[in-house]
Amino acid sequence: MATLKLDTKEDVILKLKDDDQYYGAFGKNFISNSDIKTLLKNPKDFQKPQDDTKNFVMGRYFHQSILEPEKAKDFPHIDVATRNNKAYREICESLKKPVILLTKEKMEIDTMVQTMKANIRFFDSIYAEGNKFEVPAIGKIMGLDFKGKADIECDNYLIDLKTTSDVHSFKYSANNFGYDTQAYIYQVLFGKPLVFFTIDKQTLLMGKHTPSPAMVERGKIKVLKAIQVYETYFGDNAEEDVDQYFIEEVLQ
Repeated sequence: MATLKLDTKEDVILKLKDDDQYYGAFGKNFISNSDIKTLLKNPKDFQKPQDDTKNFVMGRYFHQSILEPEKAKDFPHIDVATRNNKAYREICESLKKPVILLTKEKMEIDTMVQTMKANIRFFDSIYAEGNKFEVPAIGKIMGLDFKGKADIECDNYLIDLKTTSDVHSFKYSANNFGYDTQAYIYQVLFGKPLVFFTIDKQTLLMGKHTPSPAMVERGKIKVLKAIQVYETYFGDNAEEDVDQYFIEEVLQ
């Protein structure tokens, strides 16, 4: 990782408010929760650029529609049946984007957004006076520079918005998707606990999920393991070639 040359932490935070900086080359100066997931799953992918996928684009539109509606108004989409379509490929090429929304997907997300906003308790929590949206933070965790961007920063806690394929299974899938490590990292960076607000993409049933201390501690242990992987293959004193990485386990 490059050494930061900006004068103050405030300068860095200001720069990271820009998504192009946060997700671009400047943001690579910091470890993120997505990096932790990569280091634990397949460190060979750690330094590879990550292209947009359909799920990333849908998630971005969902978040912008709730938190930054001025950006969502101009979100590109095309009214075709599938992505295996000449018109779709042409508009992606013209916009220089690997993936854009289909109109039917946009409409599905619009319905989820409207449903979440229509719930009084969710609405009041998301749009409470004094809340801040898309708030970046940086800090040292176990000796490395980390970054995070909270969807919503409230007075005493953070809210992270998620869509899910099954809200009833979120408590099981959360750890597989790295939400336990996210809960730990964000609690350290912001000094506040993280709560997940979810909506089921099929049923539109919503959930409020509060990580337990055990979940946060589990996240901490996984972050430690990921940092050990990072130091082994990418740290200043790295001793092993990541191309030689393999999974070793005892089968039960």
